[in-house]
Amino acid sequence: MKKLLNTLYVTTADTYLSLDGETVVVLKQDEVLGRIPLHNLEGIVAFGYTGASPALMGECAKRNISLCFLTPNGSFLARVTGRVYGNVTLRKEQYRISDNPESAGKIAKNFIIGKVFNARWVIERFIREHAYSVDVAKLKKVSAQLQNLIHLIRECTNTEQLRGYEGEAASAYFSVFDDMILQQKDAFSYNGRSRRPPLDLVNAVLSFIYTILANTAASALETVGLDPYVGFLHTDRPGRISLALDIMEELRPVMADRFVLSLINKRIINSGGFIIRENGSVEMTDETKKTILTQWQKRKQEKITHPFLEETVEWGLVPYVQSLLLARTIRNDLDAYPPFLWK
Repeated sequence: MKKLLNTLYVTTADTYLSLDGETVVVLKQDEVLGRIPLHNLEGIVAFGYTGASPALMGECAKRNISLCFLTPNGSFLARVTGRVYGNVTLRKEQYRISDNPESAGKIAKNFIIGKVFNARWVIERFIREHAYSVDVAKLKKVSAQLQNLIHLIRECTNTEQLRGYEGEAASAYFSVFDDMILQQKDAFSYNGRSRRPPLDLVNAVLSFIYTILANTAASALETVGLDPYVGFLHTDRPGRISLALDIMEELRPVMADRFVLSLINKRIINSGGFIIRENGSVEMTDETKKTILTQWQKRKQEKITHPFLEETVEWGLVPYVQSLLLARTIRNDLDAYPPFLWK
């Protein structure tokens, strides 16, 4: 259980939410895990299937407190709101910004700053932890290139130019991705992104994790009342969760890429867990998927200090915090969207 920015996140499994006067009570069987006054809250997000009392749901609706239910893995289930709720105003402002290239570009720029910053620090952290196993000069050169691109992105005023800088940064970053694979090199080699279908083992795992992260980002946006399909960087396309793809950009290097590297370098997965089809596409076995999902759940429970809030949070809550910050930016409660900058 964690309270962040007036939103209560209940991540403990098998908990039930009830109402005691004007207080929400978090119960696990007969044990009280916590009590939070409702007047301190603007949202409650519960991960699990146990649910909440009708009295609490009614009181949340009455007070315009968003009560959201997600699966333990973070997939969005439902939201309980009152007859009139500020999500309409929030989404109208989201759509207005999306249709205004200048306004959309300001937010998109910070998504990309976060992405390039985090990519650089994935490399820097890897150098620090494996200095005797990698070509330090080669990785440092790419790190310096990414640092220079951050400066250029900060000054960028054109969305197309921003996408160009993003592409240049991604090309530089992935040019050394194979250098950060230190184990099982015969099976796990990286020669560039291939998506539909993935054509090697590394791309198969990356695509799998990116899909999970995108769905998590979409669920996080739903909990704060934003439309995950209307983005600021990724253009609208039927069926594409554009805003979720936007917000996950800054999280890819630190939440997805580092995780995939650890799976390979720690030999948690191996080549026996993949199937290569006649057309060259690569698929994971069900057993490998289960292994990866188990490790992903463990990783989400690890704790870090959020760089903007300066509070301890679980990795799994980071997309939800960033969605909250984005919603506050759209409401003009924040001057600019603060990207997640990890070191």
